[in-house]
Amino acid sequence: MLPQIQYQLKFQTFYNRISNGGIAHPLGELFPQAATIWSHIATTYSPQRIEFLGTLLIQLLTFWLPSLCYMSLDKLTPTFSQRHKIQPASKQPSRAEITLCIKVVAKNQLLSTILHLSLLQATSYFGSATSYRITPILPSIAEIARDIVISLLLREALFYYVHRLLHVPFLYVRIHKMHHRFTAPIALAAQFAHPIEQIFANALPISLPPQLLRSHVVTFWLYLGYELVNTATVHSGYDFFGNRAKSHDLHHEKFNLYYGSMGLLDWVHGTDRLVKRRTE
Repeated sequence: MLPQIQYQLKFQTFYNRISNGGIAHPLGELFPQAATIWSHIATTYSPQRIEFLGTLLIQLLTFWLPSLCYMSLDKLTPTFSQRHKIQPASKQPSRAEITLCIKVVAKNQLLSTILHLSLLQATSYFGSATSYRITPILPSIAEIARDIVISLLLREALFYYVHRLLHVPFLYVRIHKMHHRFTAPIALAAQFAHPIEQIFANALPISLPPQLLRSHVVTFWLYLGYELVNTATVHSGYDFFGNRAKSHDLHHEKFNLYYGSMGLLDWVHGTDRLVKRRTE
């Protein structure tokens, strides 16, 4: 019985450390220089400035930069680009459509930025400095992993059902049809959307889960960075990373399958298989 009791005590200790967000080592112990820099930032600047500027920087580095890199392949390496394009050249957007896409996505970026500033003002008014937790100490690896996994699952649910709702004919014609203008998508077209779709399908399903979890802002930035690189990649139109973009490319081509981000709820609801196309 003694070994069993010892095992139970060890398991309880391990569980408590996970529950308290402290498995093994805090992130700062693994990256002491980063911890020092972060501590200086957290104690020098206001939480609102840290959240706003940090989030804007992540958006530029993990959405705009990868998207522009994907889109530049046509000019920089045309042979390589054509070899890896999922859809044929005849279906690719024109220069005028690409220019329009850049303008619309820039407007949506401005919209998201204004909403973020408004949210910071609102949270400050109601007595909370920011939407996320900002402390001089970096979160633990366990906390980061836990919050990112939960946020990914919540985002999958939010995005899937909002996306399915946007394919209801009444909403599709008035809102979502704009996004499907690109039947052969390009990376920036991930945010080529009606303002209502930008808020309820693009922004909120990503930002809301870590807000509900009261995640550390660094955890949110890691999660946000992954989601933005992923959405740029799945809209890129290229067969990179094990044909990562193929499912969503099919959604843009066929309209009635692959509504989710991870594919989990598509599998649950059977929308990972092509069915007879309905009139949109």
